[in-house]
Amino acid sequence: MKQEIITLIATVIFVALLAACGSRPESISSNSANKGARVVIALKPDKNPDQMIAERGSLEKYLSEKLGKPVEIIIPLSAAVINEGFANGTIDIGYLSANDLINAKDAELLLVGEINGKTTYKSYWLSLKEKPYTKIEDLKGKPVAFASKTSTSGFIIPLWDLRKRNLISEKADPEEFFGAGNVFFGTGYVSAVERVLNGQSEAAAVSYYVLDENKHLTEEQRSKLKKVQEQGDVPTHIIAVRKTLTGEERNKLRQALLSLNDPANTELRDKLFTSKLVEADQQEHLRPLKEALSIMPK
Repeated sequence: MKQEIITLIATVIFVALLAACGSRPESISSNSANKGARVVIALKPDKNPDQMIAERGSLEKYLSEKLGKPVEIIIPLSAAVINEGFANGTIDIGYLSANDLINAKDAELLLVGEINGKTTYKSYWLSLKEKPYTKIEDLKGKPVAFASKTSTSGFIIPLWDLRKRNLISEKADPEEFFGAGNVFFGTGYVSAVERVLNGQSEAAAVSYYVLDENKHLTEEQRSKLKKVQEQGDVPTHIIAVRKTLTGEERNKLRQALLSLNDPANTELRDKLFTSKLVEADQQEHLRPLKEALSIMPK
């Protein structure tokens, strides 16, 4: 318990400092005369903080060289902070889930991730390998962790799946199935999985790549976990751009980010954005999630 408290305090301080550093950035505008302004890119805090600090610096350096102007990467406390930045012009680019983009009234899809030729992926329920669970029904009345209340693969799609299976009612309250007080919401995939690893939760809802790929957890952590069930399809994560950033500035950002697909840059790309970056139609990309959200209580 003592170690958990220390880790939590360290994480909060880390994210708060990053948010403070980027709380009032001078962001670029669509005015071409504003050549010297910085580009501000916001990432959701869904990975290990130490990892994100190193990756942030590498991306800042790479994009600064490509764009010929300073680039600042910030990691706000939540997607709501990113959406506020889009609205007031202090954030230019945000790496978001599909659900976050639906809630972002002042941003539009710029690029999406492509995984094995598809722009959708699966959501997983994970548990410890030694647990007897083989399907979602086995978790009835058990304590579980969702990645966050806004996570597409770590909450919205798993909740939709519970509703489709008639395991919860039209109220779409997960406690109907898992039990009162048995539902925890984290601040990202890692925070949810850590509850499984330390015995506080029996299962966690996360993206498939948390288990299948070496990007969020250590090899030791992954070796202790198994997939209980998968659900989806889940629209891949989105690189969104604020609506007021248009024309040549937007195109330069798009091309700079697409250059991460070059073979020499894929390691950095995958650490930050998980997969290949491609262009996509916003309405079509968001369609599976909008179907899921349609059954949620208003």
